[in-house]
Amino acid sequence: MYKRILLAYNGSHAGQKALLDCHDLVQWSQAELFLIAVMPLSMGLVGLEGGIYSKEFEDSEKKKYQAVLDDGLARLAQSGHTARGEVLVGDSVDEITGYATRIDADLIVVGHRHLDSWAARWWRGSISGALIEHAPCSVLVVITP
Repeated sequence: MYKRILLAYNGSHAGQKALLDCHDLVQWSQAELFLIAVMPLSMGLVGLEGGIYSKEFEDSEKKKYQAVLDDGLARLAQSGHTARGEVLVGDSVDEITGYATRIDADLIVVGHRHLDSWAARWWRGSISGALIEHAPCSVLVVITP
């Protein structure tokens, strides 16, 4: 039985489906829910000399990810669930697996949408695939068409 479930949420259609699909699982297991949104590290501007840090850009991005997290928490609340939420900054796989370890999660739930072209799959990579390799617990990948 799952006691602590971590939902990695990015606001996408696949992420929203993962939130909705976890409803029965949480009801069945009476698990404690944790919701995270991971903001990738990025530089505001990139020139010939490398990256240039922009505090304004970072603050703007944090607000976007906080809005995504707040949306996910509201969706969970509408379906009768209470969850703790946090915006993390860094590599998605590292942040998700690190957070799962810190909270001693039994299950990580992520959404995934199949990409049509090989170039899109190559460029984007697979966060869900990497999670399966590195996660400290079980991973449920919710597939959307």
